[in-house]
Amino acid sequence: MTRELEYAYGVVRDTGAPDPLPPGVLGVAGGPVRAVRHRGLAVLASPVPAEEFEEGPLRARLEDLAWLEEVARAHQRVVNAAGAVGCVVPVGMATVCRGEEGLRRMLEEGHPRFTGALDRLEGRVEWGVKVYAGPAGAEAPAPAPPGATAGAVSGREYLRRRTAQRRAQEQRWQSAEDGARLVHETLAGLAERARLHPPQDGRLAGVTDRNVLNAAYLVPHEHSEGFAQRVRELADRLAGLRVELTGPWVPYSFVAPDPADRARAAS
Repeated sequence: MTRELEYAYGVVRDTGAPDPLPPGVLGVAGGPVRAVRHRGLAVLASPVPAEEFEEGPLRARLEDLAWLEEVARAHQRVVNAAGAVGCVVPVGMATVCRGEEGLRRMLEEGHPRFTGALDRLEGRVEWGVKVYAGPAGAEAPAPAPPGATAGAVSGREYLRRRTAQRRAQEQRWQSAEDGARLVHETLAGLAERARLHPPQDGRLAGVTDRNVLNAAYLVPHEHSEGFAQRVRELADRLAGLRVELTGPWVPYSFVAPDPADRARAAS
């Protein structure tokens, strides 16, 4: 007999509450979300159709961007709903198990990892901060040498102008990097943990600004207002840079333990 496929969203502590989500929250493919419990933990899951989520069809569906976006939205909707009422450890998108037995096996095999993450993330939220340097303005051309014909520029003068423009651009990017470093060092000092993500390619988002900082910060919930205020103060100080603050979010970036924490534990 084929067991029903179950889509997993995240893991929470089993507090004994009958339903860890607000009423009416639906999951992927409109399935009802429920908690499957095991050894003090509960995984939030919903049934999904085999014709979409069996291994073969799923592999093909992951190439369908429209389908993938719909699944991602439903996944995040469930995780956010759980995060609004308590601590949740998100699992990877498109994590599918066979029946409740498969979900309990996932909780059993990942028990130390899930409990460790819940201990680290309880009462904390994630704030995202991006810093952008805007495109350079048009450079005013250097005056032509005395006696030069209008529009004519000597090879030496051309090289001088190009060298000056290159140096100005290098200084500008160095200033942007210094500003981003100031933002990160200041905010990392206010947060319990910080993660640096690769800079985003502005062309993918349809912007011309250069992303010089893309970071996430783990902050106790009660310190969130002060953290956000400090970001706004930094944004007001940094001429030529745009600072973008997002959150508070479920702390996706901090589910895995920090490598430095693992190193300390092993020493």
